[in-house]
Amino acid sequence: MKTQTLNVGLIGFGLAGRTFHAPLIQAAPGLELTAVVSSDPAKVQAAYPEVTVHAKAASLFTDRDIDLVVIATPNETHFPLAKAALGKGKHVVIDKPLAVSLAEARQLKALADGAERLLSVFHNRRWDGDFLTLKSLLDEERLGRVVEVESRFDRFRPVVPDRWREQHRPGSGLWFDLGPHLLDQARALFGMPRAILLELASLRDGAEIDDDFLAVLEYDRLRVTLRAGCLVAEPTPRFRVHGTQGSFVKYGLDPQEAWLREGESPQPAWGIDPSPGRLTLEEGQGEDAALVEREVEGVPGDYRAYYDGIARTLLRGTPPPVTTEEALEVMTLLAAGLDSYRQGRWVKLKEGGSLPRRLHAKH
Repeated sequence: MKTQTLNVGLIGFGLAGRTFHAPLIQAAPGLELTAVVSSDPAKVQAAYPEVTVHAKAASLFTDRDIDLVVIATPNETHFPLAKAALGKGKHVVIDKPLAVSLAEARQLKALADGAERLLSVFHNRRWDGDFLTLKSLLDEERLGRVVEVESRFDRFRPVVPDRWREQHRPGSGLWFDLGPHLLDQARALFGMPRAILLELASLRDGAEIDDDFLAVLEYDRLRVTLRAGCLVAEPTPRFRVHGTQGSFVKYGLDPQEAWLREGESPQPAWGIDPSPGRLTLEEGQGEDAALVEREVEGVPGDYRAYYDGIARTLLRGTPPPVTTEEALEVMTLLAAGLDSYRQGRWVKLKEGGSLPRRLHAKH
């Protein structure tokens, strides 16, 4: 790159664009938000008065000063917008998921590879504090050999809101909303499973599309259960993990999303979780052995790491924070899950099931 500051154009200024992408782009050294595509220019300029507002994405793509295009629009538009941006020589970041089908995702990867452009997906929950804390516990083998993981993302939203995610449209529903987060975290910790089983449900009055799911991932001597629902008022564990030496349980969501929604600006030491997890381990030997529970000092979360990583990739050539291959694996799991639901059976994946070496500890 000729400059040390990259100009970023953001498509979409709804919840994802306004709450997540815009402030995180602005917080990243080497990136500057210079243009936004939105049908509500007043809302954009009230927040970012120096930014150019485009009514259509096509005019953004023809702007030669734009280095990176960020797509934060409904899922069904990800493919056509990313294809057009790559065709104009732009680097591209897409809000999760990469696309609404595996075929579209693979085509985007081929286009990015052919154009020698960056294509990455905003899997920001790799930088949740509770996820980073669990990853640290697994890396240190504190739980021994892990045998069961439950990862949940529950809400209580009994009234179906009027938004595209709740309507019969490609890529709508809870599986395509929260599924990518939970699948990416499981894939990052344990690799690709050897099989997946998915059950979807529409439980709320007036629901048009799935608003509850249960997915089970099968690994070698490990079962990972992913759950999300919209009618869960009682707090449930965000993580519940059991191993041969003990258990880790964490309640409460990473606070970064709530803070961003409240308009707080990302800053150092920002993602400290006020609800630490609890670790229960057996201590002592023989008759003196006893289960001891203690609070776990959490690893701070930091969503800034994603766009910091994007800037380093484009300016210094470092590996991207989320590769296209990783995003494709999440798409593979989303698609295999849908196959499982439609067919009412486990669906095997061609490759997967072998755990990272650190999880094969002999305890």
